[in-house]
Amino acid sequence: MEQKPVKICDTILRDAHQSLLATRMRTDDMLPIAPELDKVGYWSVEMWGGATFDSAMRFLNENPWDRVRRLKALMPNTPFQMLLRAQNVVGYKHYPDDVLERFVVHAKEAGIDVFRIFDALNDVRNMEMAMRYVHQVGGHVQASFSYTISPVHTTAGYVEMAGQLKDLGADSICIKDMAGMMAPYDAYDLVGELKTQVGLPVQFHTHYTSGMAMASALKAIEAGVDIVDTSISALSGLTAQPPTESLVAILDGTPRDTGLDLGLLAGISAYFSRVRKRYRSFESGMQGVDVRVLQYQIPGGMLSNLTSQLRQQGAADRYEEVLAEVPRVRAELGYPPLVTPSSQIVGTQATLNVVMGERYKVIPEEVKNYVRGFYGRAPAPIDPEIKRLAIGDEEPITSRPADLIEPGMDKSRQEIGGLARNEEDVISHALFPQVARPFLERRARGVDEYAAVIAAIAAKLALEADRQQPEPPGRVAPSVSAWKQAWRPSNRWTGLSYS
Repeated sequence: MEQKPVKICDTILRDAHQSLLATRMRTDDMLPIAPELDKVGYWSVEMWGGATFDSAMRFLNENPWDRVRRLKALMPNTPFQMLLRAQNVVGYKHYPDDVLERFVVHAKEAGIDVFRIFDALNDVRNMEMAMRYVHQVGGHVQASFSYTISPVHTTAGYVEMAGQLKDLGADSICIKDMAGMMAPYDAYDLVGELKTQVGLPVQFHTHYTSGMAMASALKAIEAGVDIVDTSISALSGLTAQPPTESLVAILDGTPRDTGLDLGLLAGISAYFSRVRKRYRSFESGMQGVDVRVLQYQIPGGMLSNLTSQLRQQGAADRYEEVLAEVPRVRAELGYPPLVTPSSQIVGTQATLNVVMGERYKVIPEEVKNYVRGFYGRAPAPIDPEIKRLAIGDEEPITSRPADLIEPGMDKSRQEIGGLARNEEDVISHALFPQVARPFLERRARGVDEYAAVIAAIAAKLALEADRQQPEPPGRVAPSVSAWKQAWRPSNRWTGLSYS
């Protein structure tokens, strides 16, 4: 049988810690292992995009652009991949075309090679400009669709969308199963249809939430999938991806053998096992597989967000009611896939419906804007009564939402003024003004507040170590390293991520 190695995209530097550690891994914890990652021979390493951009400024006091450059200097042989939320860029709303265009230009210059582009509603109109800009800078356009299950989502529909994306210039197609709901035989059927009817390379991305991820990946491989997303075992499973080493071992000696070195991967995993301990306060608390994702179609990250929202409102005991309400709201809103930002929109409305004691008594502005069409075209018609409650007699827009948005770069440049050292800072402000400004102000003051916090924590840990039981005679007590022991950022950067 002809040898056709499965290519691997490892998510260890992005989705793995976004899913398991609330996007809190610092660049300094990535750099020491970067040269080893560069030796593996991955098809790509996903290391940017999604929630990592704002989290870097919001929680880690890091410039997100610097992460790409610093890692690229140590990983020159490995293609870097990012998750680009199409017209949402790396944010939670639509941004003007000029902001999107400049973001893509600078991302490519910083070191991003593969741009995985998706739209939360699978509205191709929202993906067109992102795909065009990536092509213009010479990047790889990986056009994606968000996989979900509903009466209006079918294999034929996904294949049709993939065909449209091919016509728009996609270099490859990604099945983005963000909730881990794709059953193995469904993966086999969908990959087979994509390979036969569309003919582009296919990449499979899933999460372990339901427990089906490895089985689905293997059936996708049987059907001819080209690339599979995995994560080093130390940060895999639960709501992250299936473990890299396990898949490599399973395929060893077969026609789809990855050719990757298990010994090298094991050493990388050992490193991240040590790193993970520093972020234990950001663990989700999830103990294993959660099959409720199949019942309620709720991604693991959304489950933790619902729990947080209910605790804040003193209604943690109503968790099961909210779980049952989510599919109902989703159906009324036209079956949007539950991925950022539609997952937040549906989850918030479901929570309010339960907590307020009356459905749609309170409707957030984000839900109203969704009904207005400001996020794009819903997969199915929105319930007429919900539409009336949300926006009355107002008619939703039918155009591409970004066509209605004024250019943003000049406005951002004026607003941020001298705090911006370059256009990257202007883009950061255009995307997240309330996050970027405080970050840029801290930088301008030259105050390294984060280092001060690390020093304080290290001192406390050293003091606690001294108070512990003395070592046996003749044994030297280990020293406490401030940089190895200080894993928790200052409280001002430890809020829960909503990604």
